[in-house]
Amino acid sequence: MNSFFQELATQRWDDHRYYHHSRINQALHLVSAISFLVAYLWLLIDPVVSALIAWLISMTSRQAGHFFFEPKGYDEINQATHEHKEAIKVGYNLQRKVVLMALWALVPLVIALHPGALGLVEAHEDFNGYIRQVGAAWLLLGIGGLLFRVVQLWFLKDLRTGLVWATKILTDPFHDIALYHKAPLHLMRGEWLDPGHGRAR
Repeated sequence: MNSFFQELATQRWDDHRYYHHSRINQALHLVSAISFLVAYLWLLIDPVVSALIAWLISMTSRQAGHFFFEPKGYDEINQATHEHKEAIKVGYNLQRKVVLMALWALVPLVIALHPGALGLVEAHEDFNGYIRQVGAAWLLLGIGGLLFRVVQLWFLKDLRTGLVWATKILTDPFHDIALYHKAPLHLMRGEWLDPGHGRAR
């Protein structure tokens, strides 16, 4: 069990030091983490609404931070190229995220063009029904994306690596709030990059 938590700490540390230099990215992760916690609570009330919150607020803010604000050049602090970081990324690197987010964006279009998802579910009759079908499909996409990467890591490395990564993903909101709660304050001071990023664990 100790090795499981050690590997979890390593995955979290690598993710933080390699992919969270930008204070804007850190602040967006704070927004994402808080909204993910709301989505977690709403999962007990209405899973479809939970999925809408998770994808429309949590995932868009989180991925916008990575795609638009995180530096992509040579990482002087960690002595690593962007290509090296992408190659060793345990979870979804930017290339895999593009595929995932493309699927996310296609879901509403497919449901609009093919109500009832080609006979798989009952066709929606109004806008509320359409939104709920989109939310349900996004819920399945989220679960599927998580399970797909766990199985993929199982084949590429081992099952524990996949389970550790899944644990990291599901607990990231709690960890991100603890880690990035001061990011908005740093931004108000005009600090755009974390100056000592990755130097100490």
